[in-house]
Amino acid sequence: MFTIEALPTTEVRAYQAGAPDAYGNPPERTISTGAGNPCRHCLCNIPEGAPMLILAHRPFDGTHPYAETGPIFLCADACERHTGDEMPEVLITSPDYLIKGYGADDRIVYGTGAVEPAPQIKEAVERIFARSDVAYIHVRSSRNNCYQARIDRR
Repeated sequence: MFTIEALPTTEVRAYQAGAPDAYGNPPERTISTGAGNPCRHCLCNIPEGAPMLILAHRPFDGTHPYAETGPIFLCADACERHTGDEMPEVLITSPDYLIKGYGADDRIVYGTGAVEPAPQIKEAVERIFARSDVAYIHVRSSRNNCYQARIDRR
């Protein structure tokens, strides 16, 4: 069993209030086009015409060679954080996703990275978590490599 972890609400509220991103810049405010703008907090696509934020995010506590930084989207207005093990909208609306297992040292566990069809994500997560050296999994866009969510063992 596993849980899908969205960005923490305290971190998201800080960005929504203008806190600097991973590069020290304030989040950019813009309007969602409706498609391809997944919020990393509610894990839903931001509706067309809704205000949204674009910012640089590094889903790791520190910097090291594996600590990738990239663009993410957030709802500009307060939204509810996704919780639980149900597949959220942002992990079922693309045809496929890049998933990678990481060890407790925050390094990629080689041999776990794969582009998986959306309907097979659960099976792929279970396969990766069968390895004892995997502490958590990142899900990324298979086309743009943007961070989507973290998956933890339950």
